Formats: sequence, structure tokens, C-alpha cells
Amino acid sequence: MTDPVDRAVLCGIGYWLPDRTVTNAQLCERLDVSEDWIEGRTGISRRRWVEPGEATSDLAVEAGRAALKSAGGGPVDAVVLATTTPDYRCPATAPDVAARLGLSGVAAFDVSAVCTGFVYGLATAAGFIAAGLAERVLLIAAEAFSTLLDPDDPTTRPIFGDGAGAVVLRRGRAGEPGAVGPLVLGSDGDRSELITVKAGGSRLPLRESAPDDGSQYFRMRGREVFRQSVERMSAAATEALAAAGWQLGDVDRVITHQANARVSAALATRLGLARDAATTNIAEVGNTAAASIPVLLAQAAANGTLEPGHRVLLAAFGGGLTWGATTLTWPELEIHDA
Repeated sequence: MTDPVDRAVLCGIGYWLPDRTVTNAQLCERLDVSEDWIEGRTGISRRRWVEPGEATSDLAVEAGRAALKSAGGGPVDAVVLATTTPDYRCPATAPDVAARLGLSGVAAFDVSAVCTGFVYGLATAAGFIAAGLAERVLLIAAEAFSTLLDPDDPTTRPIFGDGAGAVVLRRGRAGEPGAVGPLVLGSDGDRSELITVKAGGSRLPLRESAPDDGSQYFRMRGREVFRQSVERMSAAATEALAAAGWQLGDVDRVITHQANARVSAALATRLGLARDAATTNIAEVGNTAAASIPVLLAQAAANGTLEPGHRVLLAAFGGGLTWGATTLTWPELEIHDA
């Protein structure tokens, strides 16, 4: 635990979604499934995808700009970008995003924890602040996951959407609105095969041509991922609540990684949450991976679902396997719609 006066406090938020909307009907033109099959399995009716030539950095810049505006402008000392879909394998995408936001010269780097990236990013930003390395940090989670999907795979292609969410964190005190509570993080590399994009790394480098076995695409073992995600998020959430000194009854809103509607429902049941506590946006934007929590936070704050003073529980699960959870009391923020 850090000293109580050295807490990361959320003071700005923003998000951005690509213009292109892709409906279930459009996907069914190629996939041998029905619209009802997609919605029944995932809870998703549409999602946003980048256009050809549009990249993760483009989404990250817009979300970062919105978050900085929400925070009233001013400098930051570091830019942390949580993403699984960087613009390039090398260099990292964060320095380019920082430069395009007029933040050249500050520390900037990527964090890769797949769908848990935002929570890992919160821990990273909190660590920078606690160590005295930064007074303010811009944390962005951005994904162009559509670029990883097999166009002929009905089990993964309908699930994912693209988007970016961002927060500004400042040095502050424990107990004030926006202060990030105790963070719980975990991983299980023994189950890394459950969620993969195998080709393109040093283990299976891309050579002169793309592989013909589909290893360049995102793959997921859905049934086991479902079980692991509910188990790991519920355990992390319970631990984070205990560390914060909260009971489940104290929680006003639960913002979890938007994996699919069935995972969210199973998690709510397992935790014994009130039906109106679990907030969701997956029907309209799909699973935006690392971006899902900050996008949902920003949208919920903008539409009044999330109000100042609400006690919020955050939980995420992703490839690695990785998972994490934390708490905060929602602050008064200026919100700008994407």
C-alpha cells in the first residue's frame, strides 16, 4: 500500500469510437450464422470498427484529447497506453500519441495486458505518482481489435469492437472523490493458450508471407475463457472490496470488462449484485478489450447512469491470463461526448 497522501485521483475522462458501425446483419452476409444467433450468444447487436488506414493511435489521440479537456487542460508527466493492437510491433505507440497531443518529451510507453490493460494501467499510473515520478498521468486504453479477427470465424468476429477511453490521474489523497482504491492484480501463464494471436512475435515470426494456418488471427477457447473470467473477476472484485473496507451493499455501480453479456450476467449472479448495479454498453459497441472499462465509465457518466458520489467497483479479465479489480468513489467531472 502507498502512503495515504500519495494516491492517484481520477480528474478527467474521455472516449472515442470510430465512425464505422457494423451490424450483425452485415456480418451474417459472410458468416454462416443468423443475427439472432450472434445476439443470443453475445448480447451484441452492433459494434464500431476502424476504416482501412485508421489505426489504434488515431483513436487514442482523440480519447486522450477529450480526457485532457475534461481535466481542464494542463501538463502531464507521463502517457501510458494500454493496448493489444499497437500501430507497429516497434516502436511503441504511446510516444507517437504523446507527440500528437503536444506532449513530446514526457515519459510514454505501452502496457500489454489484453482486456485487463486499463486496470494494469491504473496500477502503473498509481505507481508513478506514489514514487514521485509524476504529478499527473494520462492513461489511455485503445484498441483496433477488428484488425486481428479472422473474417470467417463466427465465434470471434462478432464479439469485438474498436474504441478508446482515457483518464487523467493526479496526485491526491485517499478518501477524496476519484481516488483509486487498493488494486488487485493477477495472472496465470499456465493458461496462456486460451487467448492468443500466435504469429508475429519472436516465437512465431512473420516471414515473407502470412501463415496459412490462421495463426495471425485472434483465437479464443470460449467455454474455458467464460469459466475463468467469471471465477477470476469475482475473486479479484471480492478482494478489492475487502481491501477498501467496502461491502457489496456499499457498491452503487459495477463497471466490468465487457466480454459479452453472458459473462456480465454470470458475474453479477456470482457476486450477488443488485440488477441495477451492473452497467453495460456491450450491445452497442461490442467488446472493446482494454478500452471497454474507460469507454463504459465515460458513457455512463455522460448519460447520468454514473453520478458523483457513487461507489464504483471495477473488474477486468483478459489474455495472459490476466485479471484485476479496484474501487473508487466517482468524482464531479466535466464530460465531453465522443
